[in-house]
Amino acid sequence: MQHNLKKFFKLNGVQIVSLGFLVLVLIGAVLLTLPISSKSGEGTNFLDAMFTSTSAVCVTGLITLNTSTHWSIFGQIVIMILIEIGGLGFMSFAVLLSLILGKKITLRERLVMQEAMNTHSIQGLVKMVKYILIFTVSVQFFGSLLLSTQFIPVYGLTKGIFYSIFHSISAFCNAGFDLFGTSLVNFSNNFVVILVISALIIIGGLGFAVLLEIYEFKRIKNFSIHSKLVLITTGILIFTGFILMLLFEYSNPETIGYMNIRDKFLNSFFASVSPRTAGFNSVSTSDMTLASKFLTIILMFIGGSPGSTAGGLKTVTFSILVLTVISVIKGREDTEVFGRRFTKEIVYKAFTIAFIGISLVIIVTMILSYTEVGVSFIDLFYESVSALGTAGLTLGVTPKLSLVGKILIMFMMYLGRVGPLTVMLALTRKKKKSGYKYPEGKILIG
Repeated sequence: MQHNLKKFFKLNGVQIVSLGFLVLVLIGAVLLTLPISSKSGEGTNFLDAMFTSTSAVCVTGLITLNTSTHWSIFGQIVIMILIEIGGLGFMSFAVLLSLILGKKITLRERLVMQEAMNTHSIQGLVKMVKYILIFTVSVQFFGSLLLSTQFIPVYGLTKGIFYSIFHSISAFCNAGFDLFGTSLVNFSNNFVVILVISALIIIGGLGFAVLLEIYEFKRIKNFSIHSKLVLITTGILIFTGFILMLLFEYSNPETIGYMNIRDKFLNSFFASVSPRTAGFNSVSTSDMTLASKFLTIILMFIGGSPGSTAGGLKTVTFSILVLTVISVIKGREDTEVFGRRFTKEIVYKAFTIAFIGISLVIIVTMILSYTEVGVSFIDLFYESVSALGTAGLTLGVTPKLSLVGKILIMFMMYLGRVGPLTVMLALTRKKKKSGYKYPEGKILIG
């Protein structure tokens, strides 16, 4: 036993983070199989419990069982806790527990925290974790308070408060779980609910490093290059998505075609914000036009920002790809922006992560096309990207998945939450220089 423990603590940070999420998924699955977790009082089969736990820990939102009708209050609380821990990272909660117990944070624990939180150094990490936890609780409390003004009049005091807390946590962690059974479709004309959920999604998806700079009231010109890229890219994606969604769905009677102009704008804005790995929807996703579905796939794949509760390719990675293309077209040797250049190593990482993500989507979609008979290609493509991007949106495929399909989507959700981080950390390990270079090889490109 002692030997196994020693072996565990010799694991590097990447392995500890990966195993930590897996252990959390398994614990959640076991709890959700218990009779007390279901409304019927009967045990839930392990595969569906495992799927739900994976989706919650990986803050995705894809479900095979209706969260509102299948799970009891206990089961819903378990899901909510899994979302919170999965969104903020189990290392943050481990640090919190250590601080409560008065335990000193060791150098090794700080190194694991550094890798888990995707930061450049270990300096000020404990302080940052404290800030993250305080900030998170404050934002979620404020979000719950605003949502309660809308939910309490409809559902009563106790249920209204619980619904407010659950959806505030789910939105901030970009999870997309809901207790209504139809996501936010019944609130499509509720200005407060849609805007509060949107704000929580955006804040949770910016990344804690960026939020810290905003909190410190820095002038925009004094922001780090990372924060500038995150804020500008996020703004462009939301605005562009909003305009295109409005254009594509304006006359669609199944979505926003019947709405007044205010609600058209409101729901088009939400349809641009939510695919950025949040998973809520205020209009029927299956009734959207093909153009809107494809736009949603693109937004889900890009996702949120590094060091946030969101998943996906990440805004900064996407920015590096675009800036590199622009630099090549302009004939520049380096990828540049705001008077700064990025090293070849960063550019290579960005392209590697994008390639791995695209490859995974292609492979899984191809397998699903074989196993899920009778389901259209666009629906399966949508499902694969949603799982990898931890977005949680679906065109109604998830509950109908076969055994193989459920396992594949669970695998994609896990990789979407842990995989990109693992790849990044693996690529940033110190490399040994060979001391020599091969002669240049000339090939034709394009």
